[in-house]
Amino acid sequence: MKMGRVIGSVVATRKDPSLEGVKFLVVEQLALDMEPEGGYVIAVDAVGAGLNDTVLFAGGSSARQTDVTRDRPVDAVIMAIIDSFDAYGKTTRLT
Repeated sequence: MKMGRVIGSVVATRKDPSLEGVKFLVVEQLALDMEPEGGYVIAVDAVGAGLNDTVLFAGGSSARQTDVTRDRPVDAVIMAIIDSFDAYGKTTRLT
């Protein structure tokens, strides 16, 4: 799993039929200091994330383990919206 911030969305009117009804979001990868690490991923949203939400996302075969993505041709999924996290003795609250 990686941490990221939702920075946008993708609209695709023509896509594989198995992807009908899923929401695609652009996720910028973040470091623990909440600064961008460089890079982004297009991920299927399994939890109702929105613009500027800080999220956990997974890629590869793990991305096909949620109810929303099972048996669909996806390589990244958002599976949590982060409220807070602890690292190096510091708590970061996001909500």
